[in-house]
Amino acid sequence: MLSFSQFITLVLAALGLTMTSAHVLEMPQKMAYSAELYSAVNTTLYRYFAIVGGVYQVGGIVSAWILTALLKRRRLSYRWAFAGAALLLLSFISWLALVEPVNLQIESALAAAPETVPSLWQALRNRWEYGHAIGFALHLLGFCALVVSLIREGDGPAFIRRSPLPLA
Repeated sequence: MLSFSQFITLVLAALGLTMTSAHVLEMPQKMAYSAELYSAVNTTLYRYFAIVGGVYQVGGIVSAWILTALLKRRRLSYRWAFAGAALLLLSFISWLALVEPVNLQIESALAAAPETVPSLWQALRNRWEYGHAIGFALHLLGFCALVVSLIREGDGPAFIRRSPLPLA
């Protein structure tokens, strides 16, 4: 059960990290876009980030907390897993506090006055972009803490322990 939980947690956390990383990698180019281009990109490109990405993010958080509970008797691994789960949760909370309010404002403007969307994106661009950057930093730290939890005290998953490659 523990090895399966470790595997699922790492996969989901890694998939969630791909999305936050993509936002950070796109940011320098997008910050230079005109209001019209930025609006066109942001109102069309990220649909599956919300649909599929939400499963990655929430699934990663839930599985990280399950993993933390399973590691309760392994003191050092438990602490790292707890830190990882907490950081993944903080990453999601930062998205809820910084990014989602922008998404909701844009959604409302699209329904009520679509012609105002480019200027609204222009006004909210920094919050949306830097909100994602903060989420990326927290998620990356959380992912790293989860990896450390798996390799501390030699209690990593069986597929790591049996690896033919030296780990040290």
